[in-house]
Amino acid sequence: MTTLDDLPLRDDLRGKSAYGAPQLDVAVRLNTNENSYPVPDAVVDAIAKAVQAELRDLNRYPDRDAVALRTDLADYLGHGLTAAGVWAANGSNEVQQQLLQAFAGPGRTALGFGPSYSMHPLLAAGVGSRWIGALRGPDFGLTPAAAVAEIEEHRPDVVFLCSPNNPTGTALDPEVITAVLDTAPGMVIVDEAYAEFARPGTPTALALLPGHPRLVVTRTMSKAFGFAGGRLGYLAADPAVIEAVQLVRLPYHLSSLTQAAARAALAQRDALLATVDAIKEQRDRIVTTLRERGTAVADSDANFVLFATGPDQKAAWQAFLDRGVLIRDVGLPGWLRVTAGDPVETTAFLSAAASILAEEIQS
Repeated sequence: MTTLDDLPLRDDLRGKSAYGAPQLDVAVRLNTNENSYPVPDAVVDAIAKAVQAELRDLNRYPDRDAVALRTDLADYLGHGLTAAGVWAANGSNEVQQQLLQAFAGPGRTALGFGPSYSMHPLLAAGVGSRWIGALRGPDFGLTPAAAVAEIEEHRPDVVFLCSPNNPTGTALDPEVITAVLDTAPGMVIVDEAYAEFARPGTPTALALLPGHPRLVVTRTMSKAFGFAGGRLGYLAADPAVIEAVQLVRLPYHLSSLTQAAARAALAQRDALLATVDAIKEQRDRIVTTLRERGTAVADSDANFVLFATGPDQKAAWQAFLDRGVLIRDVGLPGWLRVTAGDPVETTAFLSAAASILAEEIQS
């Protein structure tokens, strides 16, 4: 049987593991930060009609620049944005990959502050860039001084900042982003995949775009919009950044069906985003309940919660799975992450946690 060792794989990819999360058939799946609420019937009908209208012309290529979709996304984001300052692709991962293709690559470096989204170093490796893994503080926070010190030391070509951060859920103080922009020699990407779940008063980096041509804010429709299966991510930036990304994008990368479905979803955004408050309520319920039980929990502005398990998070993960609750081991010793689901799912998690975490804390 052929293995990777038998293939002429790039040396810098040997020994790496592909990104992935277990997809298991269990009663409660709270491991991938999906929106637990199904798409409403009215939205299903609207998307179906929009896709149906495209079917007869599938012999033709889609609009390779997705101008109508980008116009709708700009309208959703506000902040004075137009289609010229917005770009879309198949999920925010592809958006970030295109950014790295344009601004990183062989001989260049990308830096992020862990623990954070594990795809970022894999995306960097994919384009042949060296990844620099800086660290957040013990409380998973990041100060302007700490961020600036790392950038001054390494002078990276691309900096990743996540707000709210995955897997910790913590949001960044805008002063951190400003300090990084003032120091970084290259591009600064702020990943705001979970922005819609932020608590009131939590700022967005979109407000910093004017006057900062090296700032990029990436977003997704997978989480708050419940559009994970639709695969639509996007960015907001200076129009020159969109010109740069167009140099490396694949031709007609965004299908006619994806564009039509995403536009229909954006037109129905009030119905889709109606679940956000319900999810935030369950997130806060998890935080409050676990803390009342004596479990350490990171502050969260996302649709998930990072909580302490005791020394053996792998055993705790398995214990949850044995009770029919699938959550995420993100590889952070002593911590696990759970997505805030609907009330029934949250109750199932908290019921399992009552016994599992009590045993871990005592051990």
